[in-house]
Amino acid sequence: MRRVVITGLGIVSPLGTGVDKSWSGVTEGRSGIGKITRFDATDFPVTIAGEVSDFDPLKYMERKEIKKMDLFIQYALAAGLDAVKDSGIEITEENAERVGVYIGAGIGGLPAIEHWHNVLNEKGPGRITPFFIPMVIINLASGQVSIYTGAKGPNSCAVTACATGTHSIGDAFRLVRGGDADAMIAGGTESVITPLCVAGFNAMKALSRNNDNPEQASRPFDLNREGFIVGEGAGVVMIEELESARARGADIYAEIVGYGANSDAFHMTTPSEGGVGAAKCMELALKDAGMNPDEVDYINAHGTSTYYNDLYETMAIKKVFGDHASKLHISSTKSMTGHLLGGAGGIEAVFTAMAIKDGIAPPTINYDTPDPQCDLDYVPNAGRNVEIRAAVSNSFGFGGTNAALVFKRFE
Repeated sequence: MRRVVITGLGIVSPLGTGVDKSWSGVTEGRSGIGKITRFDATDFPVTIAGEVSDFDPLKYMERKEIKKMDLFIQYALAAGLDAVKDSGIEITEENAERVGVYIGAGIGGLPAIEHWHNVLNEKGPGRITPFFIPMVIINLASGQVSIYTGAKGPNSCAVTACATGTHSIGDAFRLVRGGDADAMIAGGTESVITPLCVAGFNAMKALSRNNDNPEQASRPFDLNREGFIVGEGAGVVMIEELESARARGADIYAEIVGYGANSDAFHMTTPSEGGVGAAKCMELALKDAGMNPDEVDYINAHGTSTYYNDLYETMAIKKVFGDHASKLHISSTKSMTGHLLGGAGGIEAVFTAMAIKDGIAPPTINYDTPDPQCDLDYVPNAGRNVEIRAAVSNSFGFGGTNAALVFKRFE
């Protein structure tokens, strides 16, 4: 088995475009949640979301190309190009077939679907853009990054709801570790702040309705949590086989050492009781890494700010880590970014790699009233300087799909 390292990072999030903006926002405990501006939400029960406010697609593509890509593809392309640039890798004809792309989304081009459905109804089929299909299908996130970078290796995507980004990185990790590729551009993306999406999640009673205090609305593990906030953006990592990264003198953020994936086989939307599926997933990831639970210092939790998810993830952590669970630094960065759905695992992998590199555990903000059932150390309200030797990043999705990655400080 070959060793796999992270050499490049790219991110678009409600805290800002680029790793510097997003990482400083997270470590400072700044919220990216605000009022919805993408559509008129006046009559909606939920009027808040985590929108990206500073994204300029012209920094990454020509104007004529923008209309060919829905926003989730544009975000993926921006984060992917930034990750490649950050890594310093040069993709050439000689190595292109050994470099692949795995970037997934949970829902995909819903904004374009809603828009062009209205055009169809109002103006007829002759007014539909020929770019409609490639604007909305999920694999075009990977496809466009492949086209722009010239990467000719494996090109695919996971579509596993809120576990998408973590599954995409984990699957890419296995390709590099097993020798099917030397480098992969991997992560997750999403942009579905639309009337139908917000109304749909609201109908499930999954969203916070704290419209008057948007920055306080996402409060994972807090007793008064009432639902998640829809966010948008993309997170992408450039991963490489260690020896090739060393040969070109690449800077290394962290090493990926383990990946776990399984299913609750329990319910469409609710995690399995007691977090047994999530616990098994973390156990699989640690086994894959060849690590004991007490070697882990930090967990970037799935932490959605919903009642059962936070409770069962806490129970799962206790089951896996035993007495060591109380010594873990645990944070939900969703308290600041909202829930990016298919993009969540991507940005959280970026945050986990940065946590290891900089020795900072990001906070869980809005943790004001402890829940007696969620009684671990969630790094409340202020980031913490701490040595992080190894970390786990969790993602759990609708349909009972689970994914976990294990990262280590590179030595």
